[in-house]
Amino acid sequence: MQEFEVVVVGAGVSGLYLLHRLRQDGWRVRVLEAGSDIGGTWYWNRYPGLRCDIESQQYSYSFSEELQREWHWTERYATREEIQRYLHHVAERFDLRRDIEFNTRVTRTTWDDATGHWRIERTPGDPIRARVLIMATGALSQPNLPDIPGIRDYRGPIYHTAVWPKEGVDFTGLDVGVIGTGSSGIQVIPHIARQARSLTVFQRSANFVIPSFNKPLAADVEQAFKDHHAEIRETMRTNSGGYLVDPEPEPLMGQPREKVREVLEKHYRIGGLAFTHVYPDVKSDRKANEVVCEFMRDKIRERVADKALAEKLVPRGFPFGTKRLCVDADYFETYNRANVRLVDLNETPFTRFDADGVATTAEHIKLDALVCATGYDAVTGALNAIDIRGRGGASLKEHWADGPSTYLGLSVAGFPNLFNIIGPQSPSILSNVIVSIEQHVEWVTDFLKDARAMGKTRIEATPQAETAWNARCAALVAETFYPEAKSWYMGANVPGKPRVMLAFVGGVGAYRQICQDIRKKGYEGFRLET
Repeated sequence: MQEFEVVVVGAGVSGLYLLHRLRQDGWRVRVLEAGSDIGGTWYWNRYPGLRCDIESQQYSYSFSEELQREWHWTERYATREEIQRYLHHVAERFDLRRDIEFNTRVTRTTWDDATGHWRIERTPGDPIRARVLIMATGALSQPNLPDIPGIRDYRGPIYHTAVWPKEGVDFTGLDVGVIGTGSSGIQVIPHIARQARSLTVFQRSANFVIPSFNKPLAADVEQAFKDHHAEIRETMRTNSGGYLVDPEPEPLMGQPREKVREVLEKHYRIGGLAFTHVYPDVKSDRKANEVVCEFMRDKIRERVADKALAEKLVPRGFPFGTKRLCVDADYFETYNRANVRLVDLNETPFTRFDADGVATTAEHIKLDALVCATGYDAVTGALNAIDIRGRGGASLKEHWADGPSTYLGLSVAGFPNLFNIIGPQSPSILSNVIVSIEQHVEWVTDFLKDARAMGKTRIEATPQAETAWNARCAALVAETFYPEAKSWYMGANVPGKPRVMLAFVGGVGAYRQICQDIRKKGYEGFRLET
């Protein structure tokens, strides 16, 4: 049986950096990738309008000064195609492809306690062995398909934004339906509307959306970032979200109403996710939060000509920031087009699909094509899709039946030498994920190097450490508004999924310090054995 010291599953942003670091440290490593190319989410997602919601210079690796200086981003918010070009450049620059096995899907992994190895079953190919297994399968990689009666009876093409055809899709002259108005929906809907004869958007819940105000990246802006690279990156690593923000020094409450409106308007005109962090008390003070909610609702009303329709697009029922803020380009303006209509599923829910389209409680809608912008089985979905068996044949999926349970989001008791990059109960989905990826990769690879220096070959979180981390995560969530929203953060978008917060909500900087302290204490909470 072929054997490696470390096997990494996934060749996205995490897998590429893991491969680079592990090779630098002298490990014999193999990366297994289900797709035919690198890129992870940027390989699988190809729908029109796809862009990153983090500014391009901030959504890039920081580990190489040379890489930072030589790459040129063309826009404030990069397209999927530009990010893929960047990742291809990284792979070529560091000669990564020679250790990646493409078109290989991992189906089952089993820990052998007698030999201290993972047996990794893949298709196609024979099983291989590795002493260490690192899952870099991504937080948003397992598509969530809508469960609507009769959907298999529908005879038209069905597309999902997470697995878009490589050759693209031409909707010219077609009657198209889109289910979902989250991030992928608000990006793809304007593009489909410009092609389709008619577009029907099926909305379950309206979302807060802010314009990107995307534009070409000015040369002086790009150069300033490069000239101050070190200090900017340090700020990103130590703040809450992992991206640059310019918060107000004083809380919203107590400020004159006119002043608050002026400040919110200024930050709105900048656009992007940083708007979430304008005032420090919005996440903790309900009245402050509602002020921001109403400001954002007014912005929607300004952008939609039909006032009754605007009210359907206005989000209600959850605090601002408890769902990821969507970053758009002309999303609300799309509803001003004559060929676009909205079906509010709260008023007229689906009843069932048939061969020609879908029925709601109010009407039957004929469709030539259906697009599911229904997101992902986030964070745990890709891991649960693989049959991961730890000590004594214990199933990771069963271990997580009531919600994920980890230590630091990186390790699980009973699963030796197994690490998850941007796993559940880490900052991952609440952060600029590339900042969290780099921190995870560096901490795990340092851990492996330190263990090797100590002559230790088995690493495992203790049950006590895992229990304490669960309690810490739960206590932090209880102090927030997150549980009030039916969000994918809470697993609420997947029927039957436990309603628990999937992330560590304490922030990127605080989490980094926790991990650093654990390393300084000799990897407190882990059992290291020879």
